[in-house]
Amino acid sequence: MKREAPLKVTIALIPLAIGLCALGIYRGEAAIVLAKAINICMECIGLG
Repeated sequence: MKREAPLKVTIALIPLAIGLCALGIYRGEAAIVLAKAINICMECIGLG
């Protein structure tokens, strides 16, 4: 019965995680994160 509590918590947190991801995409934060990732990659490679 030790497995039931973590499984219930996981199932409860999945809709929350999906909702927060959708909120971030709606606010345009995905584009900001992508732009920052591109800048970091360019700095590490030395092209920027």
